Parts: sequence; C-alpha cells; structure tokens
Amino acid sequence: MISVFELFKVGIGPSSSHTVGPMKAAKAFADALVPAGHLSHVAQVVATLYGSLAWTGKGHGTDKAVVLGLAGEDPATVDPDAADAMVAQAIENKTLRLASLRDIHFDPATDIVFNTIDIPPRHPNTLSFVAKDAEGRVLVEERWCSVGGGFVVREGAEDQIAGSGESVPYPYKNSAQLLDMGRTHGLTIAEMVRANEEALRPKAEVEQHLARVSATMMACIDRGLATEGELPGGLHVKRRAKSLSHRVADHSRKNMRMPNEMNDRVSIFAIAVNEENAAGGRVVTAPTNGAAGVVPAVLRYYRDFCPGATPQGMEVFLLTATAVGALFKMNASISGAEVGCQGEVGVASSMAAAGLAAALGGSNEVIENAAEIGMEHHLGMTCDPIGGLVQIPCIERNAFGAIKAINAASLAMHGDGKHFVSLDKVIATMRQTGADMHDKYKETSLGGLAVSFIEC
Repeated sequence: MISVFELFKVGIGPSSSHTVGPMKAAKAFADALVPAGHLSHVAQVVATLYGSLAWTGKGHGTDKAVVLGLAGEDPATVDPDAADAMVAQAIENKTLRLASLRDIHFDPATDIVFNTIDIPPRHPNTLSFVAKDAEGRVLVEERWCSVGGGFVVREGAEDQIAGSGESVPYPYKNSAQLLDMGRTHGLTIAEMVRANEEALRPKAEVEQHLARVSATMMACIDRGLATEGELPGGLHVKRRAKSLSHRVADHSRKNMRMPNEMNDRVSIFAIAVNEENAAGGRVVTAPTNGAAGVVPAVLRYYRDFCPGATPQGMEVFLLTATAVGALFKMNASISGAEVGCQGEVGVASSMAAAGLAAALGGSNEVIENAAEIGMEHHLGMTCDPIGGLVQIPCIERNAFGAIKAINAASLAMHGDGKHFVSLDKVIATMRQTGADMHDKYKETSLGGLAVSFIEC
C-alpha cells in the first residue's frame, strides 16, 4: 500500500525526482555513515549523477539538493529561504558539514559529477555516492534511484514499491479490486483509504497530515498570488500569477466578467503553485513537484467555488486522490524521466478529477470514470522542459491539467459510471506508451520544445 503520507509529501521545488529524491538519498547516505562508524574517517564524498539527473540536473537544482542532503537537511523541513545561502557557503568555502556533524572538504564543482556518458542500467534517475578516507580508500559506496514523486530506493530494489508492508483492511492492486471491495462492504474509496491509513497509525496523526497537506497547498497558492519577480535559471521567465489574478479581479469589479472566468481563476491557482515550485519554494508533491499545481488548484476550486464544500470534503478529495495516484505508482510510473509528462501532469489530473468527483458526492464508479477520463486525454504527453528548468512548458501545463481534471469530473458526474475503457486499461496503456516513447522526450531536454526553442 502506498500511503497518503508517501504520495503527498511536503518538500521544496523545483522537482520531486530531481530535487526532493536526490536530497533524501544524499541524506540517507550521510546519516548511515554515523551508526556504521565511518563518519570520523571520511575525508571526501563524491556524488555522481546519471541519466536524466545528469542531463537536466542543473536546471532542476539536483546539485543543490545533493549538497543540502549530505549536510543533513530534509526536504520536508529545510528552510527554502536559507537553502540557497547554505549552498553558496559550501561553494565559497569548499567545505560541508557532513550529516550536520562533521566538516569535510567538499567542492561542489568537482565532487558532484554530471555523467552524461554512462547509461544507468536500472532507472534513468540514478545517482551514486562514494565516501573515501584521507588515503583515498573507499569506505562506503551506494547507488540510488529517484523513481518519481520523491520516492527513492537503493539500486537493485527499485521494483519494490515504497509503501507499507504491514497488512491493511482493504488492500488493492488495481481499480477493479477497489471497486469490488466498495460494493462488497458498502464503502466509498475515501472510506477504504482512511481505514487503511488508520490501521497503520493513529487517527489523529492521519487527520493532522491531511490538514497539513491542505494548508501547505493553500499557502503555496497564496504565496504565488502575492509574489512578483523573475524566476531563477536564466530563461528570464517572469512570474504572472499575481498580475493575472489582479486582472481577473479588476474585470469582476468592473462587472466585465467573461464566461471563462472560472477557468482563468483555476489556471491562475495552478500557475501560482508552479511558479513557487520553480523558485524552490515549499510545495507538496502531488504526485510530483513538476505537477504540483494541479491538485491544489482543483482543491481550491472545490473549497472556494463549489456549494456545500467542507473541510471533510477536502479530506475525501485527498484520500480519493491518494488511491488513484497509488494505482499509477504501483502499475505504471509517476516519473517524467521514465514515461514522460503523462506520468506527472497526466497522473495529477487523473487524481484531481477523482478527488473532485468524490468530494462532490460521486459514486465509486463515477470516481473511477473521472480518473480514467483525466488520464485518457493526457496519454503520450512528453516531458521536454526548456533548459531543464521546470518552467516552460511545465507551469502552464499544470493549468491545463487542472482544467482537464474539472472537465473530467463534470463529465463523469453527468454519467452513471458506465464507460468503455476502464482506469486499469488506461494505466496499462500509459505504461506501454511511456515504454515506447523515445528517451529524448522523457525529461532529458534533448527533444521537443527543449530543442525547438532558439534564443536569438
């Protein structure tokens, strides 16, 4: 089972697979040096990035993440405003406080290697760590895979789902099982997911996490709506959420409302989140950072514009979205480097569609239909960020993913849950489409818009 604690993780931008994952892997490597008795003997640590991490790591801040992780910082608790200063200090002083306990010589320019030559054998997001003593002898060497959504596994164990191995009352591997259990027990998808969560930890802890996820998402939207300026990375992309929001509000005050105003508002919510993500701010993986704006935008739409919206409805939304995200994670992928952006924005749209349908009172069959529609019309979407930055087309792509999610939920709610293509078939199709997709269209910045863009 993949828990809501694992699928919705609080972290920092700009990428769950290229920032959050590598930071977690680096921290795990550094922390393990302490109980093994190696920390006092370490004189050098070398981190090597392979595959997509090497090709787009600089644009995604992977080198920054490695520095922070080796220094003992966790993506869920690191201060985004202090992170850049910590990295700048390491670069200037060529030192690192390994595992936050012991200073060693560390030069990010030479001790973080971007290896674009060797192809990682198991996963396109692979990184290795080597700790050596003063004589150059290898003390510890590990290879990690960042498999999407901030999930990390040691190389060789990447086929293992990073979920709980403990038994839960309503285990499921596909949507057919989920629907069958719902009919048998007379429970909604959200009720079954909640029961699973509460079998693993106290009810209060589950409610606290759901509240934190909602609050973090809403705060991220609010920060994005209040912040102006230029995004980092060299493309000189200006933040637009604040100005767009003011323009829509100004039209409303002047009684110049357009029929598509609601679409504009939802799009702005998503843009606000992904501008924060691109700036390295605090976001929630949903299921990834590159797609972090879809679920919050649709959740905000539910909270602010749907009659009868309640905090309990927001919990139902997130619990249901968790089930759908888990299905994609278990049976396909949520990694843009593995299956393209269909695995990020496409999955996020499917999750949000299901969550909205559930919060509005849809049956399990209607919810499954909404999720299926949400993914069906993202199949084949490539991951081709210009400059390796999670900015173009990623920010606007989240806006469109949110709008598609609302449309998918609406279409499903107007039906009876009966449809031709099942969610399980769409997930299988997405996985096969990703396998057939050329690597240059899977988060390497070697194809698509990433190479069509020419700066004159």
